[in-house]
Amino acid sequence: MSLAAMSASRVNGQVPPAIKPDKKVEAKVEKVLKKMTLKEKAGQIVQLTIETIQDDSLQTIDPVKLDRVIGESKIGSILNVMHDIAHSREHTAGMVKTIQDKSMESIGIPSIYGLDMIHGATYLTDGSFYPQEINLGATFNREYARMMGAALAYETRAAQVPWVFSPVMDLGRDPRWPRIWESWGEDPYLQAEMARTETKAIQGDDPNHIGLESAAVSIKHFMGYGVPHTGKDRTPAYIPVNDLREKYFRPFKECIQAGALTVMVNSASINGIPTHANKELLTGWLKEGLNWDGMIVTDWADIANLYKRDHVAADVREAVAMGLNAGIDMIMVPYDPEYVDVVMSLADSGEVPMSRIDDAVRRILRLKVRLGLFDKPLWEHDYKDFGCERFAAESYAAALESEILLKNEDGILPLKGNERILVTGPNANSLRTLNGGWSYTWQGDADNFAPQYNTILEAMRARFSNVDYVPGVVYDEEWGEWMKDYAVGIPEAVAAAGDCDVIVACVGENTYCETPGNMDDLNLSANQKDLVRALAATGKPVILVLNEGRPRIIGDIEPLVKAVVDVMLPSNYGGDALAALLSGDENFSGKLPFTYSKHINALHTYDYKVSERVQTMGGSYNYDAVMDVQWPFGYGLSYTTFEYSDLKVAVPGSTGDPLGFSDTDVLKVSVKVTNTGSRSGKEAVLLYSSDLVASLIPDVKRLRGFEKISLEPGESKVVEFELPAKELAFVGADGRWRLEKGDFRLSCGGLASMVNCRETKVWDTPNI
Repeated sequence: MSLAAMSASRVNGQVPPAIKPDKKVEAKVEKVLKKMTLKEKAGQIVQLTIETIQDDSLQTIDPVKLDRVIGESKIGSILNVMHDIAHSREHTAGMVKTIQDKSMESIGIPSIYGLDMIHGATYLTDGSFYPQEINLGATFNREYARMMGAALAYETRAAQVPWVFSPVMDLGRDPRWPRIWESWGEDPYLQAEMARTETKAIQGDDPNHIGLESAAVSIKHFMGYGVPHTGKDRTPAYIPVNDLREKYFRPFKECIQAGALTVMVNSASINGIPTHANKELLTGWLKEGLNWDGMIVTDWADIANLYKRDHVAADVREAVAMGLNAGIDMIMVPYDPEYVDVVMSLADSGEVPMSRIDDAVRRILRLKVRLGLFDKPLWEHDYKDFGCERFAAESYAAALESEILLKNEDGILPLKGNERILVTGPNANSLRTLNGGWSYTWQGDADNFAPQYNTILEAMRARFSNVDYVPGVVYDEEWGEWMKDYAVGIPEAVAAAGDCDVIVACVGENTYCETPGNMDDLNLSANQKDLVRALAATGKPVILVLNEGRPRIIGDIEPLVKAVVDVMLPSNYGGDALAALLSGDENFSGKLPFTYSKHINALHTYDYKVSERVQTMGGSYNYDAVMDVQWPFGYGLSYTTFEYSDLKVAVPGSTGDPLGFSDTDVLKVSVKVTNTGSRSGKEAVLLYSSDLVASLIPDVKRLRGFEKISLEPGESKVVEFELPAKELAFVGADGRWRLEKGDFRLSCGGLASMVNCRETKVWDTPNI
């Protein structure tokens, strides 16, 4: 649909506001806007990093720099901490107070401070950390997204910071991309459910009035950021427009409709257009298409990239004009207050209409009013639960449910407890690798900031009585080299294996974030594979523990080991959770939120097209379209077993064929799940649909529902799903949503049932 058509649709009232307007909020915005000078408006549009106002120690704010940035340039927003420095809640609050006092004195408008709080209050040395989003996706349990969001907001607000650049909802559909672990996985439904839950937990129930234990979100990165053609961060993506609308837009749309106040933009480009200059997406899809009055902020230096990197603008003036006219409201510059002068000049010349300047400033002011910053630029509140035991217990529980048992040959796990255990590998005695990036510092440095927590080795020694340790391979800790690993003692590890009964080999990746995590080979490193091969050659059983931010290729060494556990990035309590799971004190229940690829040149997602079939040795085709992968999406083992039965589908109110439906119906699906083993366990029950015939080649299946249940031995539960028929629609070649007449298969736990859509329905609106 064109921008004009979407605008008309909004004016005609067909698109309800994403956030219901509040008259008092709007009156305050207009009152402030009316009194502002052009320079003050331009200053609101520009955001700078904290470094621009700090002294040489990078610990204290320099009053001279602060006066230049806020007193003279009227800058309205500050973000960030330095890459290798982390601060306490108290120190952070003190810095914000200094900034806020200056802003109120010089401008009379509160500043807004933003931080990348990705998996908890992760830029505070005394904050609570949860497993990374990819781990919470593996729980298939919305409750952990809620818990993390609530704790993240509470502790961030306790540091006088009201705005978080979170949650991340880039679909992790290319395992080469170095930010896979910041996503909830590869599926748009899982991503949307978890991100929407976290958004509401961070902001609270009323986006017009954000409380003192809540914060504003910046959902990111809008959109298609996670599938760069090269696999490298911040490089171009090429995405069919129907996929962009149907899959990549969905998590953002649902978070916007749940009240998300701000959006951060994809740093790269889609189909040749830099996202920061894409008016169709920023103004058309987001603002007008969703009738959304929130604020759009750039990512780091991305307006400058329009001319420095992308060459769609000739200079800074043209780049700023291009971004603002496309729909950008706040520019994360992040170092040059002179951008204020550029914005003013563009407004004076008319290259950016004053109406667009005022619209951007309204959106920024509206955010500040909704946060209550005009009434309380700084606030007093009893944050007695900061760093509390409840948050720690939630983090530990999330780690338990997120770590995934992928192989358990001969029932080697759980361990009996009396074994002589050799723990080895570069990730065995590292806390930073359990956390990943955005942990205390940008690239992640938990070893220096949080030594009070247990590494895998320390947790194993706390749980088991006979544990030896030889690293075998270690990471380089020098900046710029820390992702490399070196074989420093494989012979020593092999020698130590002679005195053990079982080997726990902890391999994977060191921490990384964004572009420093780019790679040329998805294979697990040769040094680590050599370590596993040498240990397996001793004849001692090897338990392979994968501690990684993305699924590294291990197809050649997987047959050599007895068990595989993927802990991914479970954070500070991940080592304790692993020891409890290996010992059998707890049971595994995590499932893969992504497809674990087996071959370097065969990177698939679970919802591939049915035409992507694997040819068998006999030359016929496998019509179930089963891809050759290491482990599929949704895979994960347990110490108990579950049986599915009695899959039932009903269409309430339908006449004639009881399983026939139309676009307005809601399908009722139920399935009975029984714990047929001897241990209690949790099971993620996943519901899929398959469109059997469609006008575009259909996906082999799509996730349509999930629920996490707990069952005692012999216990059964009936899990119920409500599936709106509209969920079975797709975006056709004409760009319109369509639900087509024909058969659909609904499947759950190996069972399937057929339903039939009676007639085709096509929607003219871009969002249904």
